[in-house]
Amino acid sequence: MKKVAFITGGSRGIGLGIAEHLAKAGFDLAINGMRPAESVVEVLERLKMFGGDVIYCPGDIASTEARTNMLAKIKAHFGRLNVLVNNAGVAPKERRDILQATEESFQYVLSTNLQGTYFLTQAAANWMVEQKAETPDFTGCIITISSISATVASVNRGEYCVAKAGLSMTTQLFAARLGEYDIPVYEVRPGVIKTDMTAGVTDKYDRLIEDGLTVQKRWGFPDDVGKAVAALVRGDFPYSTGQVIMVDGGLTLPRF
Repeated sequence: MKKVAFITGGSRGIGLGIAEHLAKAGFDLAINGMRPAESVVEVLERLKMFGGDVIYCPGDIASTEARTNMLAKIKAHFGRLNVLVNNAGVAPKERRDILQATEESFQYVLSTNLQGTYFLTQAAANWMVEQKAETPDFTGCIITISSISATVASVNRGEYCVAKAGLSMTTQLFAARLGEYDIPVYEVRPGVIKTDMTAGVTDKYDRLIEDGLTVQKRWGFPDDVGKAVAALVRGDFPYSTGQVIMVDGGLTLPRF
């Protein structure tokens, strides 16, 4: 029986890069996204080409009802869940200096990026604990995709940085709580990744990377993140729960 991975925000960008690697690794997939089902048919068919079963679980992870419905759909279709990859997230609709930022923007970003992820993790973790009790050889893990913004301050998008910093503590909390069940929890922290979300700042980051922003002089790609996540779900780091895997080309490496 194949293992099942649930990837939020898995129909595009970093999430799709992760989904492709897990599909190649032989996982059945549940893909979450905000687009209507007819808009992701091609994506799902591409993932199915690797031989696994793939379902789409549309919904906003900020919604309690949507989170409940997504997990219920996975349970009804697969009957199991081995891996949760928390990848879905939003950016502020308008970047503003923290001296002018609004509560509405803060609530919009935090409700999805932190609160939604926190409580989806809680629900998935409880289900994994139940599966472990029923089947002692059950294996599972939880991976949260955060950002270098967890520790690198951007004063024009403070709400995003606060959310990502919160996700780092979320990883530590659930790692500590789930240790007794041998369910590892990890954080993957990407740097500058070329996706549709960064398309509007391509020229800016092209210049910065050329001028030495990163140690490795190139953009990161969803494939880079996908490879890191695949290594974690394979169990290549079985004794490293709670740890951060950097995928940033050395951007945060302290240098003179």
